[in-house]
Amino acid sequence: MMSAPSGFLGLLLLILGMFLGWVNGEVHYYDFVDHCALSAGPTIKDSSEKSFDIRTTYRRHGVHQPRNPWSDGPEYITQCPIEAGANFTYEIIFSDEEGTLWWHAHSDWTRAGVHGAIVVLPLNETGFPFPQPDGEVIVVLGSWYKGDVNEEVAEDLESGADTPRSDCYVINGQPGDFLPCSSDSTYRWQVDYGKTYLLRLVNAAMNAELFFAIAQHNLTLVGLDGSYVKPVVSDSLMITPGQTMDILVTANQPLGRYYMATRQYDSVRPDDTDYDHTNATAILEYRGNYTPSAAPIFPSSLPIYDDFNSAVTFTKRLRSLADDDHPVDIPKNITTRMYIVVAMNSIEFDYEGETQNSLSSSLNNVSWINPSTDVLLAYYRNMSGVYTPDFPDYPPNFYNFTSDDVPDYTAETVQGTRLKVLNYNEEVEIVFQGTTVLDASEDHPMHLHGYTFYVVGSGFGNFDNVSDPETYNLVDPPKMNTVSLPKKGWVALRFRASNPGVWLWHCHLDRHLSWGMNTVFIVRDGGTPETSIRGPPPYMPPCTSSSKIRLMPLPNSRGSSESIN
Repeated sequence: MMSAPSGFLGLLLLILGMFLGWVNGEVHYYDFVDHCALSAGPTIKDSSEKSFDIRTTYRRHGVHQPRNPWSDGPEYITQCPIEAGANFTYEIIFSDEEGTLWWHAHSDWTRAGVHGAIVVLPLNETGFPFPQPDGEVIVVLGSWYKGDVNEEVAEDLESGADTPRSDCYVINGQPGDFLPCSSDSTYRWQVDYGKTYLLRLVNAAMNAELFFAIAQHNLTLVGLDGSYVKPVVSDSLMITPGQTMDILVTANQPLGRYYMATRQYDSVRPDDTDYDHTNATAILEYRGNYTPSAAPIFPSSLPIYDDFNSAVTFTKRLRSLADDDHPVDIPKNITTRMYIVVAMNSIEFDYEGETQNSLSSSLNNVSWINPSTDVLLAYYRNMSGVYTPDFPDYPPNFYNFTSDDVPDYTAETVQGTRLKVLNYNEEVEIVFQGTTVLDASEDHPMHLHGYTFYVVGSGFGNFDNVSDPETYNLVDPPKMNTVSLPKKGWVALRFRASNPGVWLWHCHLDRHLSWGMNTVFIVRDGGTPETSIRGPPPYMPPCTSSSKIRLMPLPNSRGSSESIN
């Protein structure tokens, strides 16, 4: 077996905490003891929790946690990190999620090696909205780093350098046959001819959208981010970081061995080739009496790295199931509209007495800075000086966001702890707009904690607030918690602010998160105990020291903001 990734070599995770999961009124308890930190962690039939010999936090990605942001997990947003030797109990409350979700660390870049799947089964009365599969398999796609990735990222952020690229991609913790270190331990999935299986797919990669295919087998997508979709049949798919998919695979090919393969979908400009080119593989092999070929068959349908058309064609086919048992509830009386411009930026700062330029990122020209205590505690206790509720609904400047020649001033940004406050039950529409600032246009997987949202429209170029809304799908738009904002394009989404609490919005490319591409939504209480944040648990981890990769203002930088704590 390969060594554990990202500085976890030989590390045993001393699990001092406990997890409580509420499912259909029942309480499930989970304890983990002495579990090795592999790239693909344990699968939980409901959820999971851990407490490590390192400072960290944990998140159940896609679980709404109604009225319970205290157990949501992101450091300096809803809690401070759990110190080594300490313990913290997460209470996880499920609501309408159904299908595959996942859990991961939500501090520093620790999730590179600390993550796993969550399976939420349907009620017995309803069952699956498709024929009962003959079996299931979980496939987790991830990133592998040879060194201590947290140390490397901390050094890069301090000096203003770019963050590290992964050394390879993995499928269930293994790069596969094409890397010598893994050729003897490639993940294998055994199937029986004629049977149909439910493949639960998770993209846990740190900074990459990924193509995925199985040689000579069709993939039928039936679920996405814990919600069902109208079946989409394809010979390959694109899955963005943070997303989960439920896929039916019928073993209907001649007995043999077939590669499952993944590689990066690179949406940056073609001349930028500085990314992980690994072709990670696993093997689907049929049971039975046959002489296997010398090597499994590789999927000819797997798109090449920069196949823009394959990625866009696949994502445009997504639709909610929208039937009697799985209805949609699309907000149509919009009370809050936001137009959020997503950009890469540059900040000038002093480093060891010399002027340096650092990469940064922003939403509406604000690059997020972590406060010294978590936002949730500051909000709940009405503490001043921690944040300001003035995140802008619109960018400070309008220009041709997708032009190949944007003005120089667009690269400048301000650093601050600025967030958006919503009233309970507001109906919100957000349009995210991509830009070409710094010639760095690419897809951005935008993720909202505490909610799923309906993706009602998307397109390329600059959003037109007159003509583009006429193209919205208000009948069966896909319901997601993570959506890919297309390169040089826009995406429109809607949700109802019915979950009071403090909820993080961020790009799920961790390098962009580390540079400040995030903000926070506070949803106010609704006026009754049933529509208000639950009280805090008896113990929350104290904010005793800063994270290695805490989002801090760069020293003596020009991009300052009064909202910095």
